[in-house]
Amino acid sequence: MNISYENLDAGLSKTLLNISFKLEKLLVFVGKIGAWLSLPLIAIIIFDIISRRFFVLGSTKLQEMEWHLHAALFLLALGYAYVKNSHVRIEVIREGFSTKLKSILEVIGVLFFILPYTALIVYFGFDFVSRSFALNEVSSALTGLSHRWIIKAFVPMGMAFLWLAGISVLLRNIAYLIGLNKNNELIIETSKSMCPELSSAADELVKEANTEESK
Repeated sequence: MNISYENLDAGLSKTLLNISFKLEKLLVFVGKIGAWLSLPLIAIIIFDIISRRFFVLGSTKLQEMEWHLHAALFLLALGYAYVKNSHVRIEVIREGFSTKLKSILEVIGVLFFILPYTALIVYFGFDFVSRSFALNEVSSALTGLSHRWIIKAFVPMGMAFLWLAGISVLLRNIAYLIGLNKNNELIIETSKSMCPELSSAADELVKEANTEESK
C-alpha cells in the first residue's frame, strides 16, 4: 500500500508533513551534489599518489584540494544524512524504547541541541567567512590554494542545511505525536513511514530487503 501524506485530510498534520517532505527533497538534492564531489576527490587522490610514488612529484595545491573537497562533501551531506537517518546512532539503550519515546526524545534533541547549535555556527560562521574574504585569506603554505573563504563558506552552509534537516525531522515527529494523541491510525502510519529514525535496526533491514526484492 502506498502511504503518502497527500492522502491525509487537510489539517495541521498534513501541513507539517508537507513542509517536512519538501525540506527533505531539498536536502536530498544537496546531498547528491555533495556525493558527486567524491569523484574529483578520488581522482585527485589517485593522481597525487601516482605522481608522488612514480615521478617523485608533490603538489601542496593538490593535497589542500583533497581536504577541501572532503570538507565540502561532508558538510553538504550532513543534512541529508540526518534526514535519512544515515548517521551514527548509539542504539544500545534507545533500541529498547517505544516508538513514542523515541519520537519525544528526537523532538527534544532537535529543539535543545541541533537547532540552537547549528544556528550559532551559522551566525558566527558568516563573520568567519566575511573576515576571510575581506583579508583575501590564502593558504599558510607558500604554494597552497588561494581564496580560503570559499571552503570556509561551506561551514555555515553545511550547518544551515543541518538546521533545515532538524526542522524537517522535528515537523514529522510532531505530526506523529499528534496522530498518537488523536489516536488517528492514518496519521500515525503516514508520519511513521516518513520517520526512519523511529524504526528499529531490524525494521530497516527488512525494508532494505523488500526494496531490493522489488528491484
